[in-house]
Amino acid sequence: MLEQFRRLTGRPARLLREDFCGTAAVSCAWVRRHADHRALGLDLDPQVLTWAKRHNLAGLSASERGRCTLRQGDVLRVRPRPVDTAVALNFSYWILKDRAGLLRYFRRVRSGLATDGVFFLDAFGGSDAFLVCTEERTIDDTEGTFTYIWEQAHYNPIDGSLICHIHFDFPDGSRLERAYSYDWRLWTLPELREVLAQAGFSRVNCYWQGWGADGEADGVFLPTQQARADAAWFCYLSAQP
Repeated sequence: MLEQFRRLTGRPARLLREDFCGTAAVSCAWVRRHADHRALGLDLDPQVLTWAKRHNLAGLSASERGRCTLRQGDVLRVRPRPVDTAVALNFSYWILKDRAGLLRYFRRVRSGLATDGVFFLDAFGGSDAFLVCTEERTIDDTEGTFTYIWEQAHYNPIDGSLICHIHFDFPDGSRLERAYSYDWRLWTLPELREVLAQAGFSRVNCYWQGWGADGEADGVFLPTQQARADAAWFCYLSAQP
């Protein structure tokens, strides 16, 4: 994100707003990155903000904590000062399920950006995204090995509603059922690009990752206007006024 911001604007980003910030992981990582970085995290849920303060902000130095502000508020209503960059990651903005609500949010983001600011967001899709299905992955962590289970429990092709859950299975036979649940609208890239344009963003870029020699995604995201019709994909977008 830092590199792309500099590429798009010709200057470094200093002030970041993390919308739907939850645990504020991005905000905390941002202020750690550079002594001139400041962050504002916004979320509607006071419980997750309390968790963020106890677990993530508590791990920052005093200087870093002084540059990271968490605020409870509705991203559709608050009027923070202009920022260099705003982010809505982990598909958080998908809780906005109709075009009017999404347009209102994108307009709010645009009004809260510096004149050369950049809005970053992510999306996923592909034919698998429209299916009711379950995917399991084995995770090797410092605490041991466990199974991560992604469940797409419901998809309605009429209104695009998507309900997903994350479960965890552990070697001792225990299971953490629905550790996380998401009630979303599955937005497609053409829809997102159209609503961003309607909100006044004149330059929208899509960043797609390539593939390594082993057939796995290489994690390198580059701007493109064309992409493969993969069964499952993940990408980033940048939008500028």
